[in-house]
Amino acid sequence: MDTTPDISAAVRRLYDTFPFPPDPLSDEPPPGYNWRWSWPDAYNFCTGKKPPKLDIRILDAGCGTGSSTDYLIHLNPEASVTAIDLSAGALKVAQERCRRSGAREADFRHLSIYDAAELEGEFDLINCVGVLHHLPDPIRGIQALAAKLAEGGLMHIFVYAELGRWEIQLMQRAIGLLQGPQKGDYPDGVKVGRQIFASLPENNRLVKYEKQRWAGENQRDECFADMYVHPQEIDYNIETLFELIDASGLEFIGFSNPGYWQLERLLGKAPELIERARGLTERELYRLIELLDTEITHYEFFLGKKPVNKIDWSDDKALLAAIPELSGCMHGWPSDQVFDCNYQLVNLSSAEFEFLQNCNTRSVGEILADVEMGLDEVRSILSKQLILLTPGKM
Repeated sequence: MDTTPDISAAVRRLYDTFPFPPDPLSDEPPPGYNWRWSWPDAYNFCTGKKPPKLDIRILDAGCGTGSSTDYLIHLNPEASVTAIDLSAGALKVAQERCRRSGAREADFRHLSIYDAAELEGEFDLINCVGVLHHLPDPIRGIQALAAKLAEGGLMHIFVYAELGRWEIQLMQRAIGLLQGPQKGDYPDGVKVGRQIFASLPENNRLVKYEKQRWAGENQRDECFADMYVHPQEIDYNIETLFELIDASGLEFIGFSNPGYWQLERLLGKAPELIERARGLTERELYRLIELLDTEITHYEFFLGKKPVNKIDWSDDKALLAAIPELSGCMHGWPSDQVFDCNYQLVNLSSAEFEFLQNCNTRSVGEILADVEMGLDEVRSILSKQLILLTPGKM
């Protein structure tokens, strides 16, 4: 029996009851910076270079109350943004959020991801955060989106990981058992869940995990409901994640937190084990990492529709000819202490500071003629996403 319509209706009821995310509305642009929602920085991460154009089309697929849409509009002033969602209630909040923040007009549509074919044309960037794992058929969903991605375009995806959500799964099931025939009454589910947490011993594993990871955000009923009484959730591991990716027909470009997926982070004290791991495939290596570090609660990554042309800047002549410009995701500039795209503090040497001061108009080679710095240091700055490069004439 195809239960998709019933499940989709249940998901819609949840978000009409508890619009998500419950971020407060503001009369100011959204705070902070998420480079994954900035086309220049996302494109640079995926290809190694600045995008050839900024006047692109963006689709926010499953926009909810519009927090992501608000960022996408403000971070990409030359782009046109379309946002779709299954919940009419959430869409109303999204529209009001963007109006209040001063964002230019976006094209909001009350539409399921399954029906993305109804949208006109193709999109250069598709953002789908926290949505596919709530679909009855995620493969159908990702295929519908892939069909709307332009050649050379990028898709940014966020889905749940099963190992780091084990305690959440247990609580979901416990609430469902206690609700019995009232399952699907979402306010009642929140009430039951809060009573469970209040009653369990303080040293209970579920209580400790909730306090350690989620208690702050789960003070809001919208967050608690989304986490513990959602009617549809599929959690992935590396093996099932790549089944989803392979079904999309798109190219896996990489996780947006690549530092997490380095085995040296976990087994750096055992070089003989690192050597053993060299025989593993990329996917086997990812699986090993998540088995050894079960804290991961989600996967966030980029896919691309071929051809996605990449450059690694290993060629010295190409790097010397490139035109560098400052990344918009660098915070605290101008200073010799800045925060990178992941809000990690970077202490710049005097030469690095001088190099960055000379970006935006001259080639790397021209700048290095006046700055005592080598190409390895330029590559280091590039790896921290402090600059974007445009290939120059050699």
